[in-house]
Amino acid sequence: MDKKTGAYLCQGCGLGDALDIAALEKVAKAEFKLPVIKTHACLCGDEGVALIKADLEAGAVTLPVIGACSPRVMTDRFQFPNAQVLRANLREQVIWSHPAGDEDTQMLAEDMLRMAFTQATKLNAPTPWKEGEFATTLLVVGGGYAGLTAANEAVKAGHDVLLVEKSAQLGGSARGWTKVVPSDPPYREPQDNPLPALVAKVEANKAIRVARNATVTKTAGMPGKFQIELSDGSTHLVGAIVLATGSRPYDATKLGHLGYGASPDVITNVELEIKLASGKVTTKNGQAPKTVAFIQCAGSRDPAHLPYCSSVCCSVSLKQAIQLAKADPQTMVYIVYEEMRTPGQAEEFYRAAQDAGVIFMKGKANKVANGAGLTVTVADELLGQEVPLGPLDLVVLATGMVPNSTDVDAPAQEYGAELLNPDINPYPAADESYKPAPIVPTGGPILNLQYRQGPHLPMLADGFADSHYICFPYETRRTGIYACGPVRRPMDMAETADDARGAVLKAIQVIANAAEGASVHPRVGDLSYPKIGLSACTKCRRCTVECPFGAIDETEQDYPVVNPTRCRRCGTCMGACPVRTIAFDNYSVDMLSSMVKAVNIPDEFDEKPRILVIACENDAYPALDMAGIARHQYSAFVRILPVRCLGSMNLLLINDALSGGYDGVVLMGCKPGDDYQCHFVKGSAMAKERLSKIAETLKSMQLEPERVTMVEASIADSARLPKVIDELVATFDTIGPNPFKGL
Repeated sequence: MDKKTGAYLCQGCGLGDALDIAALEKVAKAEFKLPVIKTHACLCGDEGVALIKADLEAGAVTLPVIGACSPRVMTDRFQFPNAQVLRANLREQVIWSHPAGDEDTQMLAEDMLRMAFTQATKLNAPTPWKEGEFATTLLVVGGGYAGLTAANEAVKAGHDVLLVEKSAQLGGSARGWTKVVPSDPPYREPQDNPLPALVAKVEANKAIRVARNATVTKTAGMPGKFQIELSDGSTHLVGAIVLATGSRPYDATKLGHLGYGASPDVITNVELEIKLASGKVTTKNGQAPKTVAFIQCAGSRDPAHLPYCSSVCCSVSLKQAIQLAKADPQTMVYIVYEEMRTPGQAEEFYRAAQDAGVIFMKGKANKVANGAGLTVTVADELLGQEVPLGPLDLVVLATGMVPNSTDVDAPAQEYGAELLNPDINPYPAADESYKPAPIVPTGGPILNLQYRQGPHLPMLADGFADSHYICFPYETRRTGIYACGPVRRPMDMAETADDARGAVLKAIQVIANAAEGASVHPRVGDLSYPKIGLSACTKCRRCTVECPFGAIDETEQDYPVVNPTRCRRCGTCMGACPVRTIAFDNYSVDMLSSMVKAVNIPDEFDEKPRILVIACENDAYPALDMAGIARHQYSAFVRILPVRCLGSMNLLLINDALSGGYDGVVLMGCKPGDDYQCHFVKGSAMAKERLSKIAETLKSMQLEPERVTMVEASIADSARLPKVIDELVATFDTIGPNPFKGL
């Protein structure tokens, strides 16, 4: 079907008063020869929507371009069946952030329309990838509490489950516990372990296939089409994967300063749990302990051991202390803590421990000595001095949780956080501060991914599965694979159950989206995917190396091959490609470049510079929208080009902008680094790396390097960015006009 673009201009929200609508119509008619150009007092109202809908149904228009409010609002009003819609942001980023009736404001509005109309000429309706059959079975790796909960919840949602457990029994580390931290009112008594009942429920469910004494030896494919091989030789096709391999206690042999190994009466919280489960807690002499001290943060929150808080240690110590105190009210129980972390309802549990007679001592345990009895030397914060606590019959070390991100029984493999083989990266980072520190896992890969970027899930420095912890906490950097439970972050059993449910819901979502050829977050529902022109491909491997999600593999001939349902449509591969041979149906370097060139560039004598702001659609663009909503004013000399991610910004785009006469280019996106904000993990970091390489290009063009800069922007920076823009415009004005103007 032929593409028929129509222009629909809104006069509401002050647009008709602030702008010359007739001049905007002239842009559509005289410059772009659009057959349908209509204005309305309120396009988002019922009449306005009906106006557009009628033209679509009549076939007069197939691609409406709406000049009105931001594309981030009224999305439900401007959605039409089987039609793409483009939006020119004339409200938030024009009339609400610039003076009404001003010449420069009018020029800005006209340029915004030119960019949108030009985008329409380059836009093609995406054809979703739907090849072959798509599986709906979930693979759950790990048969502990998290994995069992995930399997049970998936079946309740109508999906079959393959549950893989490496040991002979289900239940994991919680199998031997008698009591657990309370998760039900009144939150004051240890509760019975819910695990046995859950194991029985899973084992009785015919929709759950349990593979015991098994591991995953191979994971190939993509969401909807994961091909799984197990150590028992069986093969399976699954739609999504839930990783629920849990955690293990920190190695207490590294805590010699706390007496571990020097006395059998210095034990860990895990070892005490075993004693409690047996019904008999004794010391080395076979007697029940009469004085017991719990040492919190044993190895945790310590740069020499575990730098993070394991969060549940405090509650577990409270539970064990209450059990000891109630078993024998004559037992003196101490808890030595730096901070007692009992948020929410756990505060009631803390009060219950106080009522049971547990004595709390705020300070840091520096040393455990073994003499006539055990003595703990505590740096007491209240007294401001070291205090000996003893003699004690038993010392319990509250050791932290270490995620089972790798198969701890397999040989360790060294690899970088970004790549399995960092030395093959043809695009090394210019700023080492933005490269994650190398990680040395304690074992081999769990899933044995057959991915170009290696067999492991990318991990954070502490070994937890890497994800966008703010916006997409369950999603790992391998699409369709969701971590839950303590392998994702330290958590108790109640949190683990909720976490497992969340991971299953995300897994079900990706199964459904994959079958429709649609992406998952953050570009939920996007039907496009990268297409690579292999005839122009130079086999540079930048796309395979730089993809944040491992979506691109390589053939035996070293050509890139896209796994469409792994792709999250960020366009980082498009930005990486030096020959512009990677494009999406509805997003390409050619489209962006054409939009940049569509802007009218005044000559140097008009003294109206033009600054191109390439803005990330996830943070910078909405921040600029909110600046408009708050009526913050900034220079009308800027032209904002929204991009899916700064990672999709190709260096040739900057070259085209400067060659076309722009006086400066600003990349505006998320903060790069390990504590990233970037919705696509490392897109902004990649943009920063690429930007560092443009100095030589600018020099060859006889342009100042200061004409191109990068600004970090979060979605909360709406008040700051207008000031930043004005300062940059002043800087570019000092540099002077671009000598390429008018050429």
